[in-house]
Amino acid sequence: MRIAKTDVPEVFSAPGAVARQILEFGDASQYDKMTGEYFSLEAGTDIGPLLKGLEEDLCQSPHWGYMIEGRLIMTYRDGSEETVSAGDIFYWPPGHTLRVEDDAEIILFSPQHEHCETLAHLKKQLDS
Repeated sequence: MRIAKTDVPEVFSAPGAVARQILEFGDASQYDKMTGEYFSLEAGTDIGPLLKGLEEDLCQSPHWGYMIEGRLIMTYRDGSEETVSAGDIFYWPPGHTLRVEDDAEIILFSPQHEHCETLAHLKKQLDS
């Protein structure tokens, strides 16, 4: 699920300030500690092959984040795709992969245990 800033409902506006909020933007209640992550991804990057060997060959960690710049395509377990672009906030549920269309800078917040397992798997794939 992604949403552009202009599509996030405005809660209030005052001189010099606008507050926007979207409710029920994913559920982290079943997770423990969270990580803050910053990713720089070059156009053409496709993490799909690196996910081979994980459950369903997909990332099983949910993520919440902000796309600072760039554009990527998320593919979910049901085969649906979603384009995430600069300025979007997003929630990616477990069961996804991505490919980068334009160089991207992303801030992610992820459950620590689940995403550390995924990153360790990716590193192992890169080292072999």
